[in-house]
Amino acid sequence: MTAVTDQDHTDHTDHTDHTNHVSHTNHTDHADHKTAGEGEGDGAGAGAELNVEGGDQAQDRRGPEDVGMEEVAMTESHANPARVPEAGEDAPSRPDSRTDSAGAWDDGLIARRVSEAAAAEQAAVMDKRPGGGGPASLPSTPLAYDGALRSRLDALRELVGLSRTRLDSRTLAQAGRVLDEAAARRRLSGQHTVVAIAGATGSGKSQLFNALAGVTISETGVRRPTTSAPIVCSWSDGASSLIDRLGIPGRLRRRPVQSADAEAQLRGLVLVDLPDHDSAAVQHREQVDRVLGLVDAVIWVVDPEKYADAVLHERYLRPMAGHAEVMFVVLNQVDRLPGEAAHLVLDDLRRLLDEDGVALGEYGEPGATVLALSALTGDGIGELRELLGQFVAERGAAARRISADVDVAAWRLRSVYATGRRTGLSEEARDEFAALLADAVGATAAGEAAERAWLRHAGRACGTPWLRLWRWHQDRRDPPTGRLPVRAQADEEATARQRVEQAVRTVSERASAGLPTPWAQAVREAAVRGAQGLPEALDELAERAGLPPGRPPRPGWWPVAVLAQASMTLLQAVGGLWLVGQIVGVMAPNLGVPVLLMVAGIIGGPLVEWSCRLAARGPARRYGQDAERRLREAAAGCGRARVLDPVAAELLRYREVREQYARVTGVGAGAR
Repeated sequence: MTAVTDQDHTDHTDHTDHTNHVSHTNHTDHADHKTAGEGEGDGAGAGAELNVEGGDQAQDRRGPEDVGMEEVAMTESHANPARVPEAGEDAPSRPDSRTDSAGAWDDGLIARRVSEAAAAEQAAVMDKRPGGGGPASLPSTPLAYDGALRSRLDALRELVGLSRTRLDSRTLAQAGRVLDEAAARRRLSGQHTVVAIAGATGSGKSQLFNALAGVTISETGVRRPTTSAPIVCSWSDGASSLIDRLGIPGRLRRRPVQSADAEAQLRGLVLVDLPDHDSAAVQHREQVDRVLGLVDAVIWVVDPEKYADAVLHERYLRPMAGHAEVMFVVLNQVDRLPGEAAHLVLDDLRRLLDEDGVALGEYGEPGATVLALSALTGDGIGELRELLGQFVAERGAAARRISADVDVAAWRLRSVYATGRRTGLSEEARDEFAALLADAVGATAAGEAAERAWLRHAGRACGTPWLRLWRWHQDRRDPPTGRLPVRAQADEEATARQRVEQAVRTVSERASAGLPTPWAQAVREAAVRGAQGLPEALDELAERAGLPPGRPPRPGWWPVAVLAQASMTLLQAVGGLWLVGQIVGVMAPNLGVPVLLMVAGIIGGPLVEWSCRLAARGPARRYGQDAERRLREAAAGCGRARVLDPVAAELLRYREVREQYARVTGVGAGAR
């Protein structure tokens, strides 16, 4: 029997004819070998499979030459656990075996760089393996968003729907992508966290990727660029749909080195190694941008030489400043810095991140995690692994990423929704618009004409016959133009049209004042559409809403005044006839009575007329004001239906989207 330990792999060799049980004690691996005779009789070579279930015995039949080769392979494996066979080299058999706490068999299979066909086959086999033969499987429970995030997403969806007819598709494109990605991510596993490792050429991100996985998965070297396509490594099963969403084929999917501690610490982690973001190959940069928009978190790897690179800060860190809570910034290769230089470079990196607007997660505050390490020497890898394990265990990275995406989309839409001024159409602006339309239709002149018409009618009813005869003669010489002023002349029509256009322009400017450009333009367009045909409609209303047909109404005292005026006329007639009778000798001479009657009639007639004129001023004024009011109301109603209502509808739509935008930003519906 041969017992192989970490201290001595070749000193003790013993070939026995019986089978030993596989066990693990204090990092000691026991490999049991059959005798050469039995191995030859069974015909089993170095590649024979091990069939072990639970605690049953594991039999491994090999020839004598295989034992020596196996011991050498085991020696190399213990000396360098992360060693991977080179291309074309057969993978040595691993006699060491491990069992987890449940006693399930773990064959120690690690991910390795192989040909495309072999890698695809390996990935397929791993996906089908039972729970004991690979990383533990997590339930693919769909991601659940909390109430606040669901409310913000619903508000963003309403915001996009209300804005489609007012904003161009390019402006709403990012918000639409956020909604699509949020819906797609919600349907996938919420028990897994997808973390991408990104960095510039030569920063050592692939080396860090391999250090976290515990095995050389991603190729490293001096050739640039080294990583040409994203490579994914998953610490647990059930993440295939998430990886499919990233568009990473099966040949680029790997497993980390199997370790109970590592699997427990990083359970649920899906790690992606990205190509260089500053690669000379355009397709590499496009892959980086595409995958960065789909992962839950990002580990940015920088080195002491390029940590202040403008491309990194201006193209990625500054635009992604709102994603600080799902961001790690790792200063790699600190083993190259002497003394306190690593602390100085790390402090300068924090300063640059602060200038980029990236919140730093220090002193318990939420923000990006910044630390220094060396993927080559392993210094700081344990700290990163621990922080990453805590981050994954929280199961909140995906929701925080979506929330940050919503924040970014809302910020980019701020210019088309938010304004620092109070918006709307005030009552003062509405009254001014109605007054301008009333002036355009001549409401004031119409009221004055109605007042004059009422006075003229009162004068005709209560005036002396002689004055009425004189006015009749004047009317025949100079025919009246009617009760309303004539507005059919071309110059008056042009003036009225100009007044209407000025009124519409004024109200649209007041209504759109303080609005973002798209909504201000929509308000002005609504006002212009309503102004089409408005002057003609106002002319028709002026004709219908002017003075009613027929004579003005008579007050109750008109019959008394008419009777008094008739009495005065009768006195004049009686006195005159009396005097004529005395002159011709028919009646006895008596000048006093007839003269008195005539004087009373002559003086009383104008006096009655003057009294009626004084009494008619009030009713005439009210009659004219009533006519002006009706015309003003008609003009205001026409302007409201054609101009103000469409403008108010646009303002109401803006108010609705503004409330939805406030919900998206989390400020509250009452924000303006």
